[in-house]
Amino acid sequence: MEVLVIGSSSQAKICTGRSELLSYRRLSFCKFQKSVSFLHNKSTRWRNSGSSLSFTLNAVQSSPVRSDSLTRRGSSTKPKSLDGVRLFVGLPLDAVSVCNTVNHARAIAAGLRALKLLGVEGVELPVWWGIVEKESMGKYDWSGYLALAEMVQNAGLKLHMSLNFHGIKQLKIPLPEWVSQIGDSDPSIFHADRSGDHYRECLSLAVDEIPVLNGKTPIQVYQEFCESFKASFSHFLGSTITGVTMGLGPDGELRYPSQRHLARNSKILGVGEFQCYDKNMLNLLKQQAEATGNPLWGLGGPHDAPSYDQFPNSSNFFNDHGGSWETPYGDFFLSWYSSELLSHGDRLLSLASTTFDEAAVTIHGKIPLLYSWYKTRSHPLELTAGFYNTVNRDGYEAVAEMFARNSSKIILPGMDLSDKHQPQKSLSSPESILAQIRTVCRKHGVEISGQNLMVSKSSQGFEQIKKNISGETKVDLFTYQRMGADFFSPEHFHSFTHFVRNLNQLELLSDDLPEEEDVAEPVHLNSESKTHMQAA
Repeated sequence: MEVLVIGSSSQAKICTGRSELLSYRRLSFCKFQKSVSFLHNKSTRWRNSGSSLSFTLNAVQSSPVRSDSLTRRGSSTKPKSLDGVRLFVGLPLDAVSVCNTVNHARAIAAGLRALKLLGVEGVELPVWWGIVEKESMGKYDWSGYLALAEMVQNAGLKLHMSLNFHGIKQLKIPLPEWVSQIGDSDPSIFHADRSGDHYRECLSLAVDEIPVLNGKTPIQVYQEFCESFKASFSHFLGSTITGVTMGLGPDGELRYPSQRHLARNSKILGVGEFQCYDKNMLNLLKQQAEATGNPLWGLGGPHDAPSYDQFPNSSNFFNDHGGSWETPYGDFFLSWYSSELLSHGDRLLSLASTTFDEAAVTIHGKIPLLYSWYKTRSHPLELTAGFYNTVNRDGYEAVAEMFARNSSKIILPGMDLSDKHQPQKSLSSPESILAQIRTVCRKHGVEISGQNLMVSKSSQGFEQIKKNISGETKVDLFTYQRMGADFFSPEHFHSFTHFVRNLNQLELLSDDLPEEEDVAEPVHLNSESKTHMQAA
């Protein structure tokens, strides 16, 4: 049995296999029907452009939806932004399946048209190393992503592509099979914690320049991947594709995987663990300790640091007063640990800037918003993640300098967070850390692009986003994460529509409304697909 999905140039690509067929049969798209009906009931109707979507039981076919069909007679659907904020929406993390076909094709096609009509400028597409270069080094398959890029172009939207060199175990998005096989025989290519447990969803930054991948370094492999991407998408770059995000670590962010184990039975995040115990990180630590004349400092990480789900005062290292973080050893270790992270970020952003120098796209890199325990003196959550930021030291100065050096923009998540909604005992302050990062970015001329952390369930989240991306705190680009069943539910989409129209003052003139019979046929999305269409 075969399942037919959209392919490049309106060609169909066939993905065979019993598991794919069973997954397709389970996909009933029930929730998405409500969102399309909601749009219809609000008299937001599609224009007849000679294009349509037709759905069958075992096939999806799409004829092009050209942008000019949505912008005739005065271009009334073009957003008029008061604050100059460009608004994008993230596509599902698994928009392209592991067999390199378009997942949720019908829902995505309808969703793209809805976003265009609403006035959203574009979408963000996650690209996975483990899908494109799945079977062997240097063997690339971009077919699923090319198909989606064409769908976006035909819908008249812009596209921002995120190149992800990590995997997500929960969503079964892996590293390339050949990389995992190398890791099975040599787990030291992955980060390790104090207990020796290896994090297998991304490579250790300590092997960036070591030929551990069949005789090549990870940096060489990443560069060849980016070169293949540039060649394959050359006709989209600078026109449809306006931005590229370079994956920098776990979840694409510049950080160590210090929070891989979440706190049990608590809404409050633990401090995490230092990730310096794989063979290659220990070698670097030893070299640095010997160079500073203190060889005993190079034997391992802090012995008195807490474990993943513990709080700062559970052991001595992060104590507000008298903690080891304020000793000469603490300063040595934290300086080394953060400098290795910054060097890794510098290598990858430099690679991206060089590769795409003449491609007319903007390069981005993402850093985390580590707001828990920010009101302590030691800022332990930031320290274990690799940001040497404490009450005595601004750890984001060097980060901003590194981004400025590579002419890259910083993506910051958490634009939907406010202090008043944080658990009191967590000593959190997302607003304060965001303000700190904004200050150093302004100082070094680095632009910030914003993201939210979750699909907002209340108007407060949207109000906080507006506060954080407009006015004096204006960002150039905001990407709302992420398209899925919750995103297109009537309860959420009503609030999102209000948010977009407040932001852009979108106006639809009555003579630009399409005819009633041109409304897209409803499609449905069930809770099973919802799980895979949300952000990690």
